Amino acid sequence: MPEFDFEKLEVYQKGLSFVKEVYRVTSTFPKAEQFGITGQFRRAAMSVPLNIAEGVGRDSFAERKCFYYIARGSVYECVPILSMANQLSLIKDDVHRELLDDCHRLARMLNGLIASIK
Repeated sequence: MPEFDFEKLEVYQKGLSFVKEVYRVTSTFPKAEQFGITGQFRRAAMSVPLNIAEGVGRDSFAERKCFYYIARGSVYECVPILSMANQLSLIKDDVHRELLDDCHRLARMLNGLIASIK
């Protein structure tokens, strides 16, 4: 089965793992939050690998960079969502720290990807 170029990127693979973890964690959130914090968190997390993939598929470096910036913005969006989920006691402190560490790693990786485009 042929691979697409973006599937080989470590940051893309890390983004997929992050989405999987966000889905696992949010599956315990109250049903009343399905269209609130749960949906917003899942959409923001999913946006990371989706925008990496779309960026790789673009022809110009400027377009690629734009989609990588959007992916990084989605990582940043997850940070206050994590804080709110922790403050609302939807996630425990250790889960909050682990996912926040994932966000930091993803942001650094995306910064590297953005910097690699000249």
